[in-house]
Amino acid sequence: MKQRVSRRLLAKHDFITLLSILFVLSLWAKPSIAQPKEHSPMPSDSSQHSLNVKFQDMKWEKMFPEFGEDSPKITILHVDPKTGATQLIIKAPKNFHVPRHWHTANETHTVLSGSFIMECEGKRDTLGPSSFNFIPGKMVHQAWTKPNENAVLFITVDQAWDINWVDGPPQPPKKQQAK
Repeated sequence: MKQRVSRRLLAKHDFITLLSILFVLSLWAKPSIAQPKEHSPMPSDSSQHSLNVKFQDMKWEKMFPEFGEDSPKITILHVDPKTGATQLIIKAPKNFHVPRHWHTANETHTVLSGSFIMECEGKRDTLGPSSFNFIPGKMVHQAWTKPNENAVLFITVDQAWDINWVDGPPQPPKKQQAK
């Protein structure tokens, strides 16, 4: 009985996670997500045109809406219409763990602000502002933000961006109980 209840809860959580991921993926179908409404839409073949997006004009979406304000936020800057190569920015809240996962494509992270702790191949390293890393496609990795510091990351992938969770998606942060 206990196992059946756990499976139902896991199935519900997996469904919510799937919806969140599908929502993020649906943003790729809207290449103008990072552009303010007053700008004209990106050309159908944006690989042949320049694109400038000011930070204050970026449109941010919660990656896990059920986490409320503790959700990382994402903005898709550009998706190459031919290759699916994607450039995006994620604002990661303090004390957040991104569990073990992998991507089909090669991935890079450049830390714009804060610190981001990356673990790949059993090695853990703290990356500060302007730090960079490269992760080959299908390599399992995980990451954390520090307990009292948010991080902003510029991420690139050389194909369409996807997330494949190894042990399940992130869990909502535990709130400290009032004394």
